[in-house]
Amino acid sequence: MGIFSNIVTAIRGAATEVGEAIVDNQAMRILDQEIRDADAELTKSKDALVNLMAQKKLAGDKIAALERQISEYEGYAMQALNKGEEALATDIANKIAEFESELTQEREVAQNYAQAETQTKRSIHQAESNLKRLKQQVDTVKATESVQRAQTTIAARHSGATSSMSTAMSSLQRIKQNQAEQAARIEAANELDQGPQGDFQSRLQAAGITPGSASGSSVLARLQANRTQALPKE
Repeated sequence: MGIFSNIVTAIRGAATEVGEAIVDNQAMRILDQEIRDADAELTKSKDALVNLMAQKKLAGDKIAALERQISEYEGYAMQALNKGEEALATDIANKIAEFESELTQEREVAQNYAQAETQTKRSIHQAESNLKRLKQQVDTVKATESVQRAQTTIAARHSGATSSMSTAMSSLQRIKQNQAEQAARIEAANELDQGPQGDFQSRLQAAGITPGSASGSSVLARLQANRTQALPKE
């Protein structure tokens, strides 16, 4: 029973972790939807406020009408009394009492509407302020998320560029090494083609006594000899 309980607990824990991961991954989408819901509720509250204001106005209009009727019937009652119409004056007074009772009720209704209007306006103002701050914070969060996403992308690309640069440098070094080895092989092949005679000629050239090569002194000696032979004999 203990093992089964542990398994159930582990499954519940895993499900909670999965749920939290989903919420984290969709946090901005959820937050945007919650803001839209708050906007919709705020719109409904404003509609309710408009209805309250309309009902309060109707109640005010009814109050004004009752007050006019009471004033009018009071005039009728005074005229009846002046004419000695006691019974008529009594009926008019009863009618005025009905108007006054209705007026009292309408004033209470109007007062309730006024209180509800004041409270609703206060609530709407507070909700608008809270929603405005929330939207500002969401904009900040979105901007921060965009910057962090860009920084992550740049960091990843920089890491890739560094790796590519390292690979390119290694390739360049291998190319240089191959070229140096190729040059050495060409030089060795040239030395083999010249053989011992080529080496001997190189040694003579280094000593400045290469056979067949003309020098300034040898040319001058030849010219002097030719001149002596060309002179007439005495």
